[in-house]
Amino acid sequence: MDIPISHDETLDTFYNGRLKIIQKKKGYRFSVDALLISEFVHLRKGERVIDLGTGCGILPLLLSQSGKAKTFVGVEIQEELVECARKNVRLNHLESLITILQKDFRELKSLFPSGSFDVVISNPPYWKNRTGRLNPSIEKAIARHELKGTLEDLISISSYLLKHKGRLYLIFTAQRIVDLLVALRKENVEPKRLQLVYPHPKEGAKFVLVEAIKSSGIELKMLPPLILDLS
Repeated sequence: MDIPISHDETLDTFYNGRLKIIQKKKGYRFSVDALLISEFVHLRKGERVIDLGTGCGILPLLLSQSGKAKTFVGVEIQEELVECARKNVRLNHLESLITILQKDFRELKSLFPSGSFDVVISNPPYWKNRTGRLNPSIEKAIARHELKGTLEDLISISSYLLKHKGRLYLIFTAQRIVDLLVALRKENVEPKRLQLVYPHPKEGAKFVLVEAIKSSGIELKMLPPLILDLS
């Protein structure tokens, strides 16, 4: 399928050119955190996966290359990002595998019964509303601040969507790790694997990667730190 690239868009390729991803030059663009969580997620054959806040569809697109998941649903509230994600799905001929929905994730109970998915993934906004400087770009502001739902809202709907023993994968700012762990336990999604990500050996942790399991026992495995720059 011939998908034209507009003058205000860029085209990135992955997996030796097998995967192509279009993004707007201005507005929200995925960054290293999306790549980090895509490597952290472990999928099994035939699983149903939903991505909350899919943006341009980066996580379903990357994870589709494993060939394991049965279906992906990407949920995004912003119309322009939804259009971009759908364009990327068509560009890569993945219409039978990936569905993109324009929806507020807080309203997903109207679309899906409880326990509809084996895996939930998300790279959610890191900052509470009214904290820090709000980006003048509305796309970036919604992606970075909790303007369209809080961390607690996200964990709550994730618990609802997951089947018994289903898995939730998140990347979050290390500065709010306590908020994250408290919210997970409150919603009966127990953290099982945790990895801190450091930009440099002499700097503090920037991100935390978490795998949590619904209705699971209490036992957390701390993985070795991931250091991005060894120079």
